[in-house]
Amino acid sequence: MAEAHQAVAFQFTITPEGIDLHLSYQALSQIYLSGLRSWKKRISRIKNRIIKGVYPASPSSWLFVVIAILATMYMQSDPSMGLIAKIRDGCFVGQTVLSVLLFSTLLWLSLILALRFCLKLLLSYHRWMFELHGRISTKTKVWATLVRLLSSRKPLLYSYQTSLPHLPVPSIKDTLERYLESVKPLLDVDGFQRMTRLAAEFEKSLGNRLQKYLKLKALWATNYVSDWWEEYVYLRSRSPIMVNSNYYGMDFLYVTPTSTQAARAGNTITALFLYRRKVNREELNPSRIPGTVIPLCAAQCERMFNTTRTPGEETDVLQHWQDSEFVAVYHRGRYFRLWVYRAGRLLSPREIQYQIQRILDDPSPPSPGEDKLGALTAGNRTPWAQMRKQFFSSGVNKRSLDCIEKAAFFVTLDDQEEGMMGENPSVNLDRYAKSLLHGKCYDRWFDKSFSVVVYKNGKNGLNAEHSWADAPIVAHLWEFTLATDAFHLGYTADGNCKGEIEHSLPPPQRLSWDIPLQVSESLAVAQALADDVDCHVFPFREFGKGRIKKMKLSPDSFVQLALQLAYYRDRGTFCLTYEASMTRLFREGRTETVRSSSNESCAFVLALEDREHCHKLLRKAAEKHQNLYRLAMTGSGIDRHLFCLYVVSKYLGVESPFLKEVLSEPWRLSTSQTPVQQMELFDLVNHPEFISLGGGFGPVADDGYGVSYIIMGEEMINFHVSCKHSCTETVRAKQPNLTTQS
Repeated sequence: MAEAHQAVAFQFTITPEGIDLHLSYQALSQIYLSGLRSWKKRISRIKNRIIKGVYPASPSSWLFVVIAILATMYMQSDPSMGLIAKIRDGCFVGQTVLSVLLFSTLLWLSLILALRFCLKLLLSYHRWMFELHGRISTKTKVWATLVRLLSSRKPLLYSYQTSLPHLPVPSIKDTLERYLESVKPLLDVDGFQRMTRLAAEFEKSLGNRLQKYLKLKALWATNYVSDWWEEYVYLRSRSPIMVNSNYYGMDFLYVTPTSTQAARAGNTITALFLYRRKVNREELNPSRIPGTVIPLCAAQCERMFNTTRTPGEETDVLQHWQDSEFVAVYHRGRYFRLWVYRAGRLLSPREIQYQIQRILDDPSPPSPGEDKLGALTAGNRTPWAQMRKQFFSSGVNKRSLDCIEKAAFFVTLDDQEEGMMGENPSVNLDRYAKSLLHGKCYDRWFDKSFSVVVYKNGKNGLNAEHSWADAPIVAHLWEFTLATDAFHLGYTADGNCKGEIEHSLPPPQRLSWDIPLQVSESLAVAQALADDVDCHVFPFREFGKGRIKKMKLSPDSFVQLALQLAYYRDRGTFCLTYEASMTRLFREGRTETVRSSSNESCAFVLALEDREHCHKLLRKAAEKHQNLYRLAMTGSGIDRHLFCLYVVSKYLGVESPFLKEVLSEPWRLSTSQTPVQQMELFDLVNHPEFISLGGGFGPVADDGYGVSYIIMGEEMINFHVSCKHSCTETVRAKQPNLTTQS
């Protein structure tokens, strides 16, 4: 109860002489400064709403319009064609000046809407993406000039949101044609004829009916895919999110800025809160297509911090809080609440290190059942929802659980040492990946939007929950964190954080629990899943993006074709391949599937095996892949459209054999590129050792591979490959075939 007593600002006693009031001026000062910070944030939000609300115009442009109208009126001319007089007479404004102000405001708002509509039309044009490099049409040049003109003002993070176009619904015919083309190299003649027949029957009968409902939703909703994708793919899944959904991000490959665990945690936590401040103030520049001024949707940034996924018996719910001034910390089976703000200011990195060290030095043992409590978030969702309702709905358990769920994010102080080290760095790197993917199954809180892991030797990483955002959003956050930690905050010569310490800081608050339940069932499910998954991290240094681009090939297409070749040599066949592509050119867009296994890619692989016409087929296959990627980015993909048609069919209570079979097809090769979005933060020329490893995820199919890769600089590609021990076709004895031949 010490913390409760410290929070009391005043006390009073009643005496015969009256009321004796005892004020704590220090506590009142803390309350005043904290309240001042809250009001500053409110004012900043109001200011940002106004600025982004009038974008691409500026608030000061209102004054320009008013002065222009007044000047015209002064010259005995009426630019309103009588409207100002009607406003004065009809609205009882009384004075001409007030009528002019009202007319000018309406005219200004009309001009803003017109500019926003023009920008939306311009951003709906996507043919530029399909034009050959160096052969840009006049139409595209004019379009690019107009986009730059309307985007000339410095935007806030969310300034473009209302100007982004809505995701279009492709035609049934186009989607079915592209689907049949994608499965043709994977089916025999009879199988393909059967799917062609099912597709034709679907188009003639049920397809058009479902399409009408989908178009109606597209007219009404901001994005016809995203809400259903979040709910049905992520939140309604009842299986463990650990390994199956969550993904991880790694530290630098070759360097660790400090070997002091508390110091690394101090800088990492500070960098993350600095990023949150930029998000809250909308000071981050909107993400754009590399090399262009075309903006991408930033909606996923809204739930980055102060967010948790709470379990339900049928569906989970994402909960987001406006603000949080603390983080939840796990160390050796104990949970702590660590306040990172005091009197309205963010603690210095050195002060956070001091507080973290207090946690590391705390000798108290875990409460009964506390040490493995996190396993509830790693097991099946329904048992966790039932236990949460039964044991965490009131009392001390609810208060402690609220501290974890309302925290800005979760921090694990791991007592293991990880990284590429020791006599067998490759094996240790694989162990590092597994540690970030699932840990001990109970020492992470997998429901939080993201959890930071800081190891005993100073290495760090993170584990991210998938439903609230996709990997590029978290990658942007992690790039900023690593760069800020290493290059801006820095460390002293002895490896400690910089800054002064206020030694009067109250210690981190130990969370209390009264846990009569056993988590053995959830832990057993999670442990079996963790033991089954195998990870291999493979830094490929033979060549990189530089040599690939000299061949005038897309690096991503080249890697995808290498993966097709590796899978064929590994399994002797082709498979349905998933590559994630973003649809953030559209408002609230998330991802679409690029079906990388195509007729052209299969022809190249087979030709390479026979050494015939390889170069020509390689180029043709790469161009095909690029075209598929562009179609996915511009709303003409296959799988999200078919998924939404399937959801509509379920709402209507009708069965479609075609849709049922399409959505049950396994993705035995699931791939994703982690984009490098802020290369300017890393000086790889002078500091080539500061290379990020990227991150990875678990396999989607039990008999398949999960492959993530990041193209770093000009000379390196890092691969993260995962599979399951329980599948004899993907055991570690065969896995090197997939990586070394890539």
